[in-house]
Amino acid sequence: MNVIKTIVLVAILTLGFTSVQAQTKVAHINTEALVALMPATKTLQAKLEKIGKTYDDEMKTKEAELKAKFEKYNAEFESQTEATNAQRTKEVQMDAQKIEQFKAEAMRDLQKQEQDGLKPILESAQAAIDAVATEQGFDYVLNVATLVVAKGKDLLPDVKAKLGIL
Repeated sequence: MNVIKTIVLVAILTLGFTSVQAQTKVAHINTEALVALMPATKTLQAKLEKIGKTYDDEMKTKEAELKAKFEKYNAEFESQTEATNAQRTKEVQMDAQKIEQFKAEAMRDLQKQEQDGLKPILESAQAAIDAVATEQGFDYVLNVATLVVAKGKDLLPDVKAKLGIL
């Protein structure tokens, strides 16, 4: 009889612990919305737009210069020698290639600056999410973008408050 009582007691305790462990606290947050709301993100976007405009203006200037050169060479085509025209054609092609290289370098630079600028922003957001989740006793925080149903606690308002975002 004692053996049966012991087995029943062990079974009840095991089931009790399993149900306690299964009741983990889960919350969700829209990390994209959080990052978009952060002042540092807005500052980064303004910086990138300024740099992008500078690159764009420089590209337009180079393209206008190339177009003017092409039109000049085209107008003088009949009056030049074949060797001069061949040299001018190569020159225009080289200038066009340089412009394409400049565009590619500008894009790479903008992407690198965006990545470098986003890294501390994402780290700050993650730290705030971790802090709020710990304060409120959540075991898991899921990104709302991956959820089909989001009935749990939304941490976005609390994390915004933690970061001082109104």
